[in-house]
Amino acid sequence: MTLPIVAQKYRQRSPLVFCLTNTVVTNFTANVLLASGASPAMTNLPGEAGGFAAMASAVLVNLGTPSTEQMVAMEEAVLSASAAGTPWVLDPVAVGALSVRTDFARHIVQQRPALIRGNASEILALAGKDSSGRGVDAADTVQAALDAGRELAKEHGCVVAISGEADAIIDAHRTVLVHTNGIGLTRITGGGCALGAFNAGMLAVHEDPFDAAIAAHGFYGLAAEKALAASSRSGEFCRGLP
Repeated sequence: MTLPIVAQKYRQRSPLVFCLTNTVVTNFTANVLLASGASPAMTNLPGEAGGFAAMASAVLVNLGTPSTEQMVAMEEAVLSASAAGTPWVLDPVAVGALSVRTDFARHIVQQRPALIRGNASEILALAGKDSSGRGVDAADTVQAALDAGRELAKEHGCVVAISGEADAIIDAHRTVLVHTNGIGLTRITGGGCALGAFNAGMLAVHEDPFDAAIAAHGFYGLAAEKALAASSRSGEFCRGLP
């Protein structure tokens, strides 16, 4: 697997990524997907979510600002995606810090996402371990969450991506650290959330979820480096995407 080959497939196929995501980052996430060559779709309507998930190339479930109605749509989408064989990504935002979303995340993860993407504290909490997260901010290191990531990968048959000082991509048998200088991502709202959507798009075009996640995190980190070098203004981040 080489990154250019995965990127070429991504742009050629322009995957339709159905995002059930939080209200803070919807526009930014859509623009990141468009800039990268994918086609975004954003809706949270129960009754439509299931049908849309079945026709989409991939699905993102992001728990950043869950409402009761959105959680109904999320479960509908996840069940439909699982039945259709559509890859879906779980981004367990602030899991561990807040009880309702923690319980919900532990419920829907049973539908076997292709990828779980979160920071170290969220991954620890989702695995039922002690964590030191503060809302969406991680207080734990990637290294401290590696074992929890492996447990989740083995239990749910998925890939786990842990974002941090060096992103860890984990499955039941392999671990790869992706080293990029993504400091610019800490200066914008929704950098991690958009990464979840970008992962979903990569999963849609490449048969190995592990390699797809490596490609997603590698390109995304390089995009942050490129954007930061080109401008000191964080709003130009999308210019760096491949």
